[in-house]
Amino acid sequence: MSKPSPDVYEQGKGMDAHNAVMREVRSRNDSTYDPREPTRVWLDEDNTPDGVYQSLTIILNTGGCRWARAGGCTMCGYVAESVEGGSVAHEDLMAQIQHCLDHEADNADEPSGLIKIYTSGSFLDEREVPAETRRAIAETFGDRERIVVESLPDFVEDERVSDFVDVGLETDVAVGLETATDRVRHDCVNKYFDFADFEEACAAAREAGAGIKAYLLMKPPFLTESEAVEDMKSSVRRCAAAEGCHTVSMNPCNVQRYTMVEELYHDGGYRPPWLWSVAEVLEDTADEDVIVVSDPVGHGSDRGPHNCGECDDRVQRAIKDFDLRQDPSVFEQVSCECEATYDAVRRREHSYSLPLAR
Repeated sequence: MSKPSPDVYEQGKGMDAHNAVMREVRSRNDSTYDPREPTRVWLDEDNTPDGVYQSLTIILNTGGCRWARAGGCTMCGYVAESVEGGSVAHEDLMAQIQHCLDHEADNADEPSGLIKIYTSGSFLDEREVPAETRRAIAETFGDRERIVVESLPDFVEDERVSDFVDVGLETDVAVGLETATDRVRHDCVNKYFDFADFEEACAAAREAGAGIKAYLLMKPPFLTESEAVEDMKSSVRRCAAAEGCHTVSMNPCNVQRYTMVEELYHDGGYRPPWLWSVAEVLEDTADEDVIVVSDPVGHGSDRGPHNCGECDDRVQRAIKDFDLRQDPSVFEQVSCECEATYDAVRRREHSYSLPLAR
């Protein structure tokens, strides 16, 4: 990727100290990527307000999140996989879409009803995905049933969302809210907007005929395990109360390359969340009037959400089962001796001594 630096849009946003550290960390990356190849593509199943769909998830390789180039979020390393130069041509982005369609044709019995498109930044930011490309993608998937596109609240505007609504797609905008607590979002995540801006994005999406899917971050840096759990419970409930937000996806933090979290991790100052914490939040908020799901990426590894190693796969399966069924009783079927260690960590860990256990 090209050398990170803020432009006019980013000036005065976030914490200067965090941004300075993040720019230095990100500058160590010298990898290059093919602008005609997507970052990732895969098939899965997802729960939506209209039921469970087979989903095609696409991560387009763009010029990268503009906020990450200014420094950006403490845990996010996705910009490290972005294309050199800060932009990708329309023809190259559409070649990436064709690559994903070919992947689906080779690996699925039928076209997916749900399309999820991410850029590791903001799909609705026209510096990442030009309006011409956005409209072409809307037309390409106009015969599907539902689409999810990712964006910071700044770019959730009627015209940009309507491109998908107008072709008949049930449309959701996924917003990386991370937490409903402004202080945690600002100081731990280094995201510049407030919960009020998220609520405004909900209103803008609703006005355009779309819904909102909120992405929350379980255990950003500088929080103890207990603080992270309580923050997630509170955040799920505040999202459920936000008109227009129908789904919450709680993403347990994992240690990505070229991030502040990775620096802390190597220095013994960060442990990814326990899978027991994920299960507790899902179980405790299951009665909220919102779909709550979680996909613990890298579960069971040191750099991903994990328990003791013996029970990680069992707990992960219970979480996936909950995602599809929204039935908290699935967690009654899993147990392990490491729960005693987890309980001790929850009781004894303090900010000045975290992480208490690896």
